Amino acid sequence: MAPALLWFRRDLRLRDHPALAAAGGSDDVLACFVLDPRLEASAGRRRLQFLADSLRQLRDGLDGRLLVTRGRPEERIPHIVKDIGATSVHISNDFSPFGRRRDDRVRSALGSVPLVATGSPYLVSPGRVTKNNGGPYRVFTPFFRKWHEIGWRPPAKSGPNSAHWLDPAQVAVHQCEIPDPGATLELAAGESAALLEWAAFVDDGISRYPQERDRPDLNGTSRMSAHLKFGTIHPRTMVANMDLRADGERSYLRELAFRDFYATVLWHWPDSVWRNWNTDFDAIQTDTGAEAERLFESWKAGETGFPLVDAGMRQLRETGFMHNRVRMIASSFLIKDLHLPWQWGAAWFLDQLTDGDIASNQHGWQWCAGSGTDAAPYFRVFNPITQAERFDPSGDYIRRWIPELRDVDDVHLRKGRRPPGYPPPIVDHDAERSEALRRYRSISGG
Repeated sequence: MAPALLWFRRDLRLRDHPALAAAGGSDDVLACFVLDPRLEASAGRRRLQFLADSLRQLRDGLDGRLLVTRGRPEERIPHIVKDIGATSVHISNDFSPFGRRRDDRVRSALGSVPLVATGSPYLVSPGRVTKNNGGPYRVFTPFFRKWHEIGWRPPAKSGPNSAHWLDPAQVAVHQCEIPDPGATLELAAGESAALLEWAAFVDDGISRYPQERDRPDLNGTSRMSAHLKFGTIHPRTMVANMDLRADGERSYLRELAFRDFYATVLWHWPDSVWRNWNTDFDAIQTDTGAEAERLFESWKAGETGFPLVDAGMRQLRETGFMHNRVRMIASSFLIKDLHLPWQWGAAWFLDQLTDGDIASNQHGWQWCAGSGTDAAPYFRVFNPITQAERFDPSGDYIRRWIPELRDVDDVHLRKGRRPPGYPPPIVDHDAERSEALRRYRSISGG
């Protein structure tokens, strides 16, 4: 049999890899990764670091037999195919707008050589969960019921020995070094780290997940989001280790369903990457100009004078991660206290987050903005002080990320006394909440 090419993308692992299992039917398989300059330019340093570290571990898992090359995939993939005489190219399906356009170009450039898509990064791939009339769901709860009913396949049986790997040194294609941006990561990248992290969470964490998932002061989340983003673990592998009769596992499964839901929304409405899914919100007034930019810079720097918002923004800037509850509070603050476009905040998150995923990030922001599918009502405005008292009651999270408040008893600043060096509030929350509701009424007629 002629050789096959396995093109890795958001699936940087060897276990539970359907495309690897499919490619392994050939006598020889060449593993490759294409560093697309467009994605390199748009990825934040930490996301690029996580990608690069995962690639190094993947290469080690293949005993060095991973070809890494830089260029446009529609040029590099056909070049590699021609060089090794491959009769097929195997991939995991990509459902993002960018990925679909890229794969269409590669498919066209390959001509008669098939681009074979097997599997995807999701438990249930976009397009499979539809209403009885074939239309897409716009609300999560009925989507979740149908999603659960459809179900998912067991993990694919694959690993390092699933193919006879070609040595890339024998291939006359220019190889490049895996980049090393020099960014510091809070968590280890790669498949081995993902499996260890997940096993530790299942063993000691998932049972407390429903009670602790909203508490940024506790270690109550799995921290698997970056691994899912880059496919160093498949969600099927995770679910296979879960007892879905238990409360913690059922609660966690719901979050995996949300990930699939947002990917499905993006599949059906690709313009929602940067535009309001609910176009009624195109008419809502947002602020721009020098003063808006000044407020935006204060928000980015964690200098708003609202402790929980600032703690989250500083955690993001320093680590590339922010707790999900705090992401919602910080997003609500930008949209409804500062009256800035959600797109500004979404772009900053994508620049900073190690786990920045286009579907989850953009639609999480639109949920807060009220403009997305199944969004929070616009009139739901998070109060950053009461949210802090509820979800960081002792102030441990705030003290960790705001040194100016480390020795303050009144960490939520209810008494109004602020230590030297910590800024006053940049806005009056009650006044801006009223202003946000006024702007909403102007488009809703309420």
